[in-house]
Amino acid sequence: MSTDDKPFFDDPDAALREIAQNPAAYAHYLADFHRVVLDMEAKLATLQRETRVHCRGTHVEGDKMGQAFLRSFPVEKSLNDILKNLKNVTSGLEKSAHKRHAHDEKVKEVKRQRKEKAQLKERKNNPPLQAASENPGQQGAQSPNMSYGGPTSIYNLDRRESA
Repeated sequence: MSTDDKPFFDDPDAALREIAQNPAAYAHYLADFHRVVLDMEAKLATLQRETRVHCRGTHVEGDKMGQAFLRSFPVEKSLNDILKNLKNVTSGLEKSAHKRHAHDEKVKEVKRQRKEKAQLKERKNNPPLQAASENPGQQGAQSPNMSYGGPTSIYNLDRRESA
């Protein structure tokens, strides 16, 4: 089978799978939908105004006051409901993009917290070894480096202590 016979993507959802894995691509993709929905919303708002003007202005001979409005009400209500739903869609698209970004930040934070917690646990279980003192038997005596020189008496040369 040649490569010309294969479709660009064997899996039709492969492109969307890649978009879902990248928060920047996800936000960009939703922004495209957001633009389309906002454009639809603007056009439907214009259609709503024109429909309202036309339907309320359509009078039949013998109408009483407000009958034209009552006849136009179901049409206006359906368009108002559509516009309300479109506003909810636009806000949902915005929230979704923000929540996708927040999800990645949360994942990074959880990784960092778990790494820190593992390091703390490792330190607790295996405390770092303390450096052994140079003269473990002479705990009460001063170290020889604290004074100007070495032993102060020829009688203490082997013990490195002053008289």
